[in-house]
Amino acid sequence: MLTQSPQSEPTWQAILHLLRWDKPAGRLILMIPALWAVVLAAEGRPPLVLLGVIVLGSLATSAAGCVVNDLWDRKIDAQVSRTRHRPLAAKALSVKVGLGVAAVAFACAWGLAAYLNPLSFWLAVAAVPFIVLYPLAKRVFPMPQLVMALCWGFTVLISWSAVTASLSFPTWLLWGATLFWALGFDTVYAMADRLDDERIGVNSSARFFGKFAPTAVALCFMASALLLAGVGEALSLSWPFWLALVLVTAGWGWQSLQLRAAQPDPQLYGQIFRQNVGLGFLLLIGMELGSLS
Repeated sequence: MLTQSPQSEPTWQAILHLLRWDKPAGRLILMIPALWAVVLAAEGRPPLVLLGVIVLGSLATSAAGCVVNDLWDRKIDAQVSRTRHRPLAAKALSVKVGLGVAAVAFACAWGLAAYLNPLSFWLAVAAVPFIVLYPLAKRVFPMPQLVMALCWGFTVLISWSAVTASLSFPTWLLWGATLFWALGFDTVYAMADRLDDERIGVNSSARFFGKFAPTAVALCFMASALLLAGVGEALSLSWPFWLALVLVTAGWGWQSLQLRAAQPDPQLYGQIFRQNVGLGFLLLIGMELGSLS
């Protein structure tokens, strides 16, 4: 059976692929830390309108980040087996269309950010350079996934301050937990492209850590768990949070053990990335119930 080539798919479908809306895991995993922050800052009772703004804002920001990434990397993506069919790399869409889609996504994000208080708004503005320049990090910085993790950290700061108009000690604990979590799961994701990255000559945390990458991932997950425990203690969260944290930590431990296999299944890296979406939502449920109990 013949499959449709990327060049022949309809423009609207190519734009959906450019935005990665056909891959919801990547969209949800950015939303999760934002939801953690708004739930904890509001003690389990976030205003529904604000919740909607944060959900839509994370989707718009994620879309903008995907398009910007593909604009910068369209020539690199064409040389990597996992990414060569992306619309800009495959020339299913022009650069001009890509720039237009990015502009619309950023405009949507700006409009939603305008609803927030001044501190949250300016934190959102401060995140833009990280989003725009992150794709360049792989060319000059040995651990570009750390830059990506900083982008994830902004979701915590923006969402928390949207509730309280301030940043407190628990905010920074949650920021740190998010930073290590994102660095861990994105290092796993980068392990799938390690051979291609070495051939092309671009950096990644998977290349930086080399054979110690599974250990680095385990340490990142451990640091995230410890910082989340600090959040629970600082906010006096009740047993549902602690139960969720134990289950999630066990999940991270199992993932770390799987990465230590002599020859991991190539599908494992994507599976672990998707599993972290479920683990993140499990933590969210624990935070919600732990705040209300």
